[in-house]
Amino acid sequence: MALPQVISTAPKKKKHPLEHFLAGGAAGLVESSCCHPLDTIKTRMQLRKQIANAKPIGPLTTALRIINREGFFSLYKGLTAVYTGIIPKMSVRFMSFEQYKIGLGNVLPKGWGTDEKGNFTQINVFTAGLFSGLTEAILVVTPAEVCKIRMQGQYHSMADPEQLARRKYTNVVQTATVIVREEGISALYKGIVPTMMRQGCNQAVNFTAYAQIKAAWTKFQGRELAPWQHLLIGGLSGGMGPTVNNPLDVVKTRMQKQVIIEGETAKYRSLGQSIVTIAKEEGVLALWKGLTPRLMRIMPGQAITFMTYEAVSKKLHEFNIIPGN
Repeated sequence: MALPQVISTAPKKKKHPLEHFLAGGAAGLVESSCCHPLDTIKTRMQLRKQIANAKPIGPLTTALRIINREGFFSLYKGLTAVYTGIIPKMSVRFMSFEQYKIGLGNVLPKGWGTDEKGNFTQINVFTAGLFSGLTEAILVVTPAEVCKIRMQGQYHSMADPEQLARRKYTNVVQTATVIVREEGISALYKGIVPTMMRQGCNQAVNFTAYAQIKAAWTKFQGRELAPWQHLLIGGLSGGMGPTVNNPLDVVKTRMQKQVIIEGETAKYRSLGQSIVTIAKEEGVLALWKGLTPRLMRIMPGQAITFMTYEAVSKKLHEFNIIPGN
């Protein structure tokens, strides 16, 4: 039986886990600040019910409608929830990925986790990415996205003080408090199954593709990659997972948006039931709603994330900023 392909080399000097944690957080801050409007557009497109024989509304039209009806800054609705979620999410993602990778290298048989030179294999990187995606989904992503989607789903003008005063959800802490008070703490974990599946799939594919392309490009040019190369590789690898798992994202969004009323049966109750319901009522293609703005959001987002992470991680390591490193 052939052994797994080696795709990443072991570092010359081991990095402290805190370096990955801080570099990941910095990457999340920069990425969300640049790309949040695209996420708002994607969410609105996924929440819109498809009317029979009606022409689908694209991302540009959706953006213009939001700006005309609610003001430009409505594109940044839910940004506080994103900051609250994405900074710890990216910190957890990159730190856990590196720790899982090392752990799997120690646990898996020789030639499967690492080769004789200590280089990580493809199966190691793929599995570590999968586990890091599941970890971030449970610890951070699900509750943060429930709050974000509730805030993004509000149709009010950011330029009208009266509408602002009447809005139900104002910031991430208040939103979480209202959800827990009205629906119970379990409501913050609505859609956790499709979220775990989405994040696990995304990060498994993302980290594997990034590592493969990075290793091949580094070998080809014979020197360390430049920031623009990390940017390009991050964008390419970031678009692969979402194309495959968009139905999970649509189901997750619908489940997290619905308000559970005691005594009434929720419309979207499970992953399988939700997929069948959406496909039956709106057509199979409705499961790929929001894919264009999602790719527009995720691909540049992952490009910025990996470039920032690599740059910050490198500087933290070079200057030996972490005590005891």
